[in-house]
Amino acid sequence: MKKLLFLFVALVGLGLTANAQTKPAEFKFEAETHDFGKIKLDQAVSYTFNFVNEGDAPLIISKVEPTCGCTVGEYTQTPVKKGEKGYIKVTVKKSGSPLPFNMAVTVTSNARTTTKAYFTLKEKR
Repeated sequence: MKKLLFLFVALVGLGLTANAQTKPAEFKFEAETHDFGKIKLDQAVSYTFNFVNEGDAPLIISKVEPTCGCTVGEYTQTPVKKGEKGYIKVTVKKSGSPLPFNMAVTVTSNARTTTKAYFTLKEKR
């Protein structure tokens, strides 16, 4: 009985040690800000933020939420494996206000930080 208990504890310990050494999914973006320059009213502009998964687990994006209704986000729909590339494309259609904008885009995923405002989109005058 003692041998069986020791074997069980050893297996659980090895499993926990192996699991603790794997890194969760993690974004590594080429850039986290983009300045569109001057945008005309009713003009749509896009920018693609490319990333690599630097974690060991597959990276799964579940939601991309811009802070403005004039912005739409598209993203890699399939899990991004370790070392593979993915993207988040953001399209802004400026309408209504001639003033420059500064907004953020929040990404929800299974990365180490599950919800984070990764991007800042700007327009300068």
